[in-house]
Amino acid sequence: MAPQQNTGAGAEAELPEYAGHYRLESCLGSGGMGIVHLARSASGMKLAVKVVHAQFAKDPEFRGRFRQEVAAARRVSGAFTASVVDADPEAERPWMATLFIPGPTLSDQVKRNGSMEPAQLRRLMAGLAEALRDIHRVGVVHRDLKPSNVLLAEDGPKVIDFGISRPKDSELRTETGKLIGTPPFMAPEQFRRPREVGPAADVFALGSVMVHAATGRGPFDSDSPYVVAYQVVHDEPDLTGVPESLAPLVLRCLAKEPEDRPTPDELMRELRSVAASYDTQAFIPAQRTSETVDAPDPKPHPKEPARGPRGSFRTWTALAVGAVALVTWGVFVSVQPAEGGPSAPKGTSARAAQDTFSAWEVKPASKAGGLPQCAYGADRLLCAQPGVLYALRPGDGSLLWRSSVIKERVDSPPVVSGGLVQTYTDGGRRLAAFDPTSGKKVWQRSLSAAGSVRYVGGMVLLTSANGMCTGVDSSSGETKWSRRIPGADSYVSFAGDALAYATRPSGDGTSTQVTAIDPNTGDVRWQAQLAGVLRPFGAQGGSVFFRSVDWSSGDTNALVRYAPESRTSSRVALPVPRQDAMATVRGSIMYVLATGGSLEAVDTSTRKQLWHLETSVTRGSTPVADDEHVYFTAPDGRLLAVDARTGKLLGQTPPRLGTNSEQVVAALPQPVIDNHRVYATAPDGTVFAVDARQPSAW
Repeated sequence: MAPQQNTGAGAEAELPEYAGHYRLESCLGSGGMGIVHLARSASGMKLAVKVVHAQFAKDPEFRGRFRQEVAAARRVSGAFTASVVDADPEAERPWMATLFIPGPTLSDQVKRNGSMEPAQLRRLMAGLAEALRDIHRVGVVHRDLKPSNVLLAEDGPKVIDFGISRPKDSELRTETGKLIGTPPFMAPEQFRRPREVGPAADVFALGSVMVHAATGRGPFDSDSPYVVAYQVVHDEPDLTGVPESLAPLVLRCLAKEPEDRPTPDELMRELRSVAASYDTQAFIPAQRTSETVDAPDPKPHPKEPARGPRGSFRTWTALAVGAVALVTWGVFVSVQPAEGGPSAPKGTSARAAQDTFSAWEVKPASKAGGLPQCAYGADRLLCAQPGVLYALRPGDGSLLWRSSVIKERVDSPPVVSGGLVQTYTDGGRRLAAFDPTSGKKVWQRSLSAAGSVRYVGGMVLLTSANGMCTGVDSSSGETKWSRRIPGADSYVSFAGDALAYATRPSGDGTSTQVTAIDPNTGDVRWQAQLAGVLRPFGAQGGSVFFRSVDWSSGDTNALVRYAPESRTSSRVALPVPRQDAMATVRGSIMYVLATGGSLEAVDTSTRKQLWHLETSVTRGSTPVADDEHVYFTAPDGRLLAVDARTGKLLGQTPPRLGTNSEQVVAALPQPVIDNHRVYATAPDGTVFAVDARQPSAW
């Protein structure tokens, strides 16, 4: 469908290919209220521009509701919603521009590929619950959540099209006014009391959407919207075909009374075990033809020059499908030692090798798919991808060894603990340890299904759902102690620190109990009750560092440093709350990266912000820092470097998304720094290394 004339305001409004100042390129879709176009801004940024049909543009009441839609969409921001870039509800043909999100709708995906598998459904439900949390916390009710308003994007499901603008001749009416919504996905109160609809109506719609994703139909199914309306109000939902593991939670969402439904936060807690990563392969039919891991490339790839944008809308659509998944390692079944890789010449000092270091990039398991997860340990780079664990020589990227595994997904890098390479996943089935020299398995043990695993020094801490904590010797796999520790349900630990930490916020969100555990004995070293809801992110110099988060929204509003020896704490408020923030600490400086690409440095000694930078990434990895630079990665595989003193962007590597990329995780792997080198990974399966001292040359 050709773009309409008079699609915007201003000097360019009369041009048929423009809405406001945005050039309309093609039609993405058409509905009862308007047409959505693919458009570009003056800078080339892709946008989705919704242009209202001419007949509704003349309706003052409809215009009023469209203004409400624009205002609501502008208030909402989050990882699972589409950001508004611009809008003109007063134009002759009102329009609204949001960021273009490549990917099919849930409705189209189910039509093409049928109902989803149980794991896919859990992931979808977790993403939608988080989207509703973001929407509701700014006082907005969507009121029209349905499969066609859910986009399956590269980093998870996105809720779009805030359905509060409806044409005057809406098919269903009540004596109290027009009904807003789509009958199969509307809550009972939307029919009975449409003026009193609250956030719980969106939770009901989420339940209906999940039934559709699981079965291809709604929980109340009829060709007549009036029959559907009656069923929604009076009948029990039909959950035939919904997996047993999800049916009770979906049924709670479909409760007739709003107060009987769970909140989005309650849903997220129920689904937390699968909310750690976003697997873009999860919504795509099986495309892999073999369960074997491909042979490694005989030689490392030379570093490629920067490339311009490539691919097409179809390519992006094929890539960008997302869900929420907690991923687990399988059983290792074979080991392949690498054929002799290059080594440094005899007599070459480490310093000389460092000075002659050249950037490299390799794809050790290009057909394995997924984003490589890497860590540095035992003088080598240790990486994991679906189906494979391998070790690379840091100097040139040559393969040292590789161990194959049953084909499952990976959400975290290997860990060196007790002199062995350890693989684990929270809630996974197995814990296994491997010789870092040969890749041969040394020991393994089964894990409880609902536990967590943390490594501290030479110990592994295993927690179970009943609160029991077990200390395991990393070098042997033997149990050293087991006990219940009050106030400690799960732990975090930090490199170079000898303790593990557990936090438990108070019921009213006014304080947090922090417990420090000796991993060798299970003894409590110290406990403290600190103000606010705190999330630890680092420990060094005898202090523990926390993000202070808002109890309701989860946004980070301050940074806290606690010194247990003196029992003193210092708090630095951020200028504005940061959404989905990740932080690191280097010396006295804390670096915070938030959704939207906001990066800032805060000095804990002066309690002042040193600098603030708006980067070009929508989200990034947890930042890492050395004395000179701050590094982080982007979803498209870029590695970025920022001057730690001034906050100036110094350099970035080319994108490495790749047309065969299969997995994009929410928690992007953070870069690895060692010996003036930075190692990073990309969604196309590349592992690469660059000189940390010369970001401008990347």
